Amino acid sequence: MYLNVKVTFIKAVLLQIMISLQSKLPNAAINIFTIMSQLSLEYNSINLSQGFPDFECPSELIDLANKHMRSGHNQYAPMAGLITLRERIANKVNSLHLSNYDPDTEITITAGGTQAIFTALTAVINSNDEVIIFEPAYDSYAPAVKLLGGIVKSFELTVPDYTINWELLKKLINNKTRLIILNSPQNPTGTILTEFDIEQLTRLVQDTNILILSDEVYEHIIFDGNIHHSMARYPILRERSFVIASFGKLFHNTGWKIGYCIAPSWLTKEFRKIHQFLIFSVNTPFQYALADFLSNDHFYLNLKTFYQQKRDYFRALMLGTRFNLLPCSGSYFQCVQYKEITNESDIKFAKRLITDFGVAAIPVSAFYNGGKDEHVLRFCFAKKQETLEKAVERLMKI
Repeated sequence: MYLNVKVTFIKAVLLQIMISLQSKLPNAAINIFTIMSQLSLEYNSINLSQGFPDFECPSELIDLANKHMRSGHNQYAPMAGLITLRERIANKVNSLHLSNYDPDTEITITAGGTQAIFTALTAVINSNDEVIIFEPAYDSYAPAVKLLGGIVKSFELTVPDYTINWELLKKLINNKTRLIILNSPQNPTGTILTEFDIEQLTRLVQDTNILILSDEVYEHIIFDGNIHHSMARYPILRERSFVIASFGKLFHNTGWKIGYCIAPSWLTKEFRKIHQFLIFSVNTPFQYALADFLSNDHFYLNLKTFYQQKRDYFRALMLGTRFNLLPCSGSYFQCVQYKEITNESDIKFAKRLITDFGVAAIPVSAFYNGGKDEHVLRFCFAKKQETLEKAVERLMKI
């Protein structure tokens, strides 16, 4: 038996040598979220690394999904998504942002926000097109652009405010600039676009061929009386923008992997050409459940209050630690700087937080293409109160 295993192994090695394969992402490895979550599980630590709640989504939503499964809504949904759900989304977005999206031709249901992002990029990015990304950035943007033959132009934001210097940004714009990716509220920094940012962005793209991909999955998690400046709100930006949203962030059910893309009809037409060959359609009974649940706006309109209480509670607890709290205006992430604690790299320190103190965080250098390390960690506070208390109790021992 041992001999057979050895022969099989040798054959596998020889096959790898014989078959030539050029990796499309030669520098990509297992992402930091997987690494930290696995390490967290191994050491039985409190996981404040990956961005998901440790509490359940609304029980009514679960009951609705069960109801529609038992009602026979278990076959393929329409490629663009259930029309009732798209109509509810149109009502929601048009009401909030005074827009006029058509549910039939301008809204597409997707298998989560990341699929929507990839599909939008695939629809419009060609070889050598340049795409501007603000870093630190959600880690799927740059690999998707590279897979499509595009060129990533990174604009680095810095601590503590992570604001955009629009005069410097103009230097990245040229006739090869195809698209700008925005994320507000932003993951990982918790910053938001302001009215000033919108004014500068409008001036930058007006009378150009530049498109916008606006990742707005945390749109309803925004604090301190601020408003969400969606691309849907501004006609000049709306007509050149893919707006990406996620029900996972909205209703505490990231595992359902359902989101949507809103775009003018001419962009949606190209989006759906790709979408139909990627997944064709999205989970049917869950779409019915979400359509029913969206008929009441109470839940999502009160989400900012729900999460601001969690942010404020977590920040108050963290004042008892040696970490320096950075501003957080939206999302459910709190970034901290730890220069007063150690000079270790953020990756090394994040791993030591797990092994020595039993708390998992994400090193923010993982959100930069070049691995820029400003000694910043990201904690997720979308957790039960007792989870946050236990985590900070451990962090206070540092």
